Amino acid sequence: MKKGWHKVIFSFAIVSMFALAACGGNEEGSEDNSTSGENESDSSKTIEFMHLWPEGSSKQHHEIVNSIIDEFETDHPDVTVDVEILGNEQYKEKLKVLSTSNELPDVGMTWAAGFLDPYVSGNMFAPLDDILEGQLQDKFVPGTAEAYAIDDTTYGLPLELNITPLYYNSAIFEEHGVEVPSTFEELKVAIQTLADAGVTPIALGNKDRWTGSMWYMYLADRIGGPEVLNNAIDRTGSFEDPALIKAAEEVQELVDMGAFINGFNGLGNDEAKGYFINEQAAMYLMATWDLPEWTTNEDNPQEFRDSVEYTKFPTVEGGEGDINSFVGGPGVGLFVAENSDVKEEAKEFVTFFVEKWGERSVTDAGVIPATKVDTEGIDLPQMYIDILNDLNEASNLTLYADVQMSAGVADVHLDSIQALFGDAITPEDFAKQQEDALAAEE
Repeated sequence: MKKGWHKVIFSFAIVSMFALAACGGNEEGSEDNSTSGENESDSSKTIEFMHLWPEGSSKQHHEIVNSIIDEFETDHPDVTVDVEILGNEQYKEKLKVLSTSNELPDVGMTWAAGFLDPYVSGNMFAPLDDILEGQLQDKFVPGTAEAYAIDDTTYGLPLELNITPLYYNSAIFEEHGVEVPSTFEELKVAIQTLADAGVTPIALGNKDRWTGSMWYMYLADRIGGPEVLNNAIDRTGSFEDPALIKAAEEVQELVDMGAFINGFNGLGNDEAKGYFINEQAAMYLMATWDLPEWTTNEDNPQEFRDSVEYTKFPTVEGGEGDINSFVGGPGVGLFVAENSDVKEEAKEFVTFFVEKWGERSVTDAGVIPATKVDTEGIDLPQMYIDILNDLNEASNLTLYADVQMSAGVADVHLDSIQALFGDAITPEDFAKQQEDALAAEE
């Protein structure tokens, strides 16, 4: 998998690590909940655990973590978990610094895909396939644990998950006699009906570019199937695959129809979301991290929240993709250090943590876990319940393209997306630019 750019990323990461080490670790604001050394017997073992959810900024996450640790220590009286907590950016910096001396904590947090590369190439993260084939077998939503694999070996266990539904305003749909689309042709009919009535069909803030990428990714999936885009990125396929060029053509047809809000390439995502919230646009494609906006955020009028519903991205007639395949991605996950002195206990802890997080995160923090959730008896807004049930039936999860790519290629992809939506390049040029960028890293 992308061995060429692995080397590039690893080399850059090592340079960055030494630079950061020279500057010293910035531990300002870190919290140390260590209890090491207290009442420990000679046989006791200590797991060092570093995470990124401080009480001040992530209170609900913080409390769940503490309760899981308390429960684990109760069940394992000879094991103590030493906790260090830092904010997001401080956490990333300290992880790099610790890696320069191969002194990672026994358990820590990581991200999928490109973030893993320097640590895996440096033999710092332990393989976790034995856990996936054991106690956690079939527990994860398909496609989530896979995002933490390199060359078919898994180095992280995901905790969070986001997918990307198509939200719509049912009141606007009803007022203009628009049916909820289940096929791409029906979506075009809905767009045309709304446009003819003077209603903005879709809110899109494509100044951020990843927002447009999600539209392209779904069309690629529905036309060419779940692997066509992944294959282009990992070089077993090509962006010049006819399905991917067809997806780019469909993007430009939507633009030509007036599907998106005026000035979309100059609007940020938050600005575009404002049009949807103010009921000035009928549809909005966005990840489930915005679910509180449509369910529990009392800053948004109740009448608006009652009008928001969602549908899965429509299928394309004759296409290879199915309606249960989602664009999305896991959030943070857990790693175990390869050189941990307590690797067996660390693996037991991450297994315990993943199971307990899956039971509590959605009810206690509104966070959708990467593990499957039994929704029977759970007290949540109906939209959460419906999406969790959809996830249990998911056939595939395609990780956000820019996350799959190296930083340099991701920039080319995102710039090309914006140019495609702006009709500044042809679908063929769109494909070639990405092919050239990927080939340069091989």
